[in-house]
Amino acid sequence: MRFEILMYILAMAVVTFVTRFASIGLLRDVPAGLGRFLKHVPTAILTALIAPALFAPKGYIALTFSNHYLLAGIVTALVAYNRQPPIVTMGAGMTMILVLRMM
Repeated sequence: MRFEILMYILAMAVVTFVTRFASIGLLRDVPAGLGRFLKHVPTAILTALIAPALFAPKGYIALTFSNHYLLAGIVTALVAYNRQPPIVTMGAGMTMILVLRMM
């Protein structure tokens, strides 16, 4: 492995450690308003990652029945809405993708 790549990896490890330590070690008592805000961050990030794959898998918005990702996402959302365990929800989505691709 080249020395430069190793240095980049080590530098990013240090940056990751410092940012995580700062948030855990220094912010033990988070103000109530900030806590309410931070509670919604994972949901917002997950939505930002998943929405483009569901609605525009080929680079343009496809709200049709040929968009297998959107159909599987709808099924997955319905299963999750019925308060099923996460493993059941993921299994339903993956099964739906498998079935749609075999058609």
